Amino acid sequence: MFTLNCKGRILVIDKPLVMGIINATPDSFFSGSRFNGVDEIVAKAEKMLNEGSDILDIGGQSTRPGSELISADEEIERVIPAIKAIAEKNPKAFISIDTFYSKVAAAAVDAGASIVNDISAGSMDNKMIATVAELKVPYILMHMKGTPQTMQQNAIYKDVTLDVLDFFISKTHELQKAGIVDIIIDPGFGFAKTIDQNFELLKNLSVFKMLDKTIMLGISRKSTIYKTLGVNAEESLNGTTVLNTIGLMNGASILRVHDVKEARETIKLFSATYK
Repeated sequence: MFTLNCKGRILVIDKPLVMGIINATPDSFFSGSRFNGVDEIVAKAEKMLNEGSDILDIGGQSTRPGSELISADEEIERVIPAIKAIAEKNPKAFISIDTFYSKVAAAAVDAGASIVNDISAGSMDNKMIATVAELKVPYILMHMKGTPQTMQQNAIYKDVTLDVLDFFISKTHELQKAGIVDIIIDPGFGFAKTIDQNFELLKNLSVFKMLDKTIMLGISRKSTIYKTLGVNAEESLNGTTVLNTIGLMNGASILRVHDVKEARETIKLFSATYK
């Protein structure tokens, strides 16, 4: 069991949780996760909460391979009104801000978010780690090499599992030294990883349990699934469910997904099997 102190509210992880993805972006890789306007985002948030989402992950910047980088100020314009509206209407909701900008993280936590999800592990903003420590919120530490614009050129490893493990060992020590108490680790499926490397990481996910940290699995509708199956992102729900099941069997505690209802059902059946 893990516990996360989210601005004074304790999120208990004694069974796998679901994190619902909400992208306040016009260019997310999956059309079903693109939302325009605060009302549309709030409606989607309420639907996800009703379907059993434990955390809502709000992002204002696409991080798919080769995506266009936007500024922190533009990101703030996209996400802060949505976070405020969701938090006001659903004060008990746990909201995560998906950003690599410290300025966005601070504004989001002030608006109602209580978790910071940073794909860059602090590498794209050297103020991020100190900011999160000061905010005293949980930090999702993801592995990536380079940036979303360059990462697929950096998918070179001697042993992808051991290299990612070494990164987490070093980085969690750095975060703890900086004063960050609650750390969630995310191997970064699809971020500077080939399809074969993604499957290798998934197969070996249980290795990361040695870190004694909550493990998040973010593989929902990604190209590893749809390219392997010869379909597209819109047709990748079944494949997502299969890989989420494998992830749960190998130690994942949070499923970050576009489809909350199906992920909740996956966890329910998994939990009934492995009581």
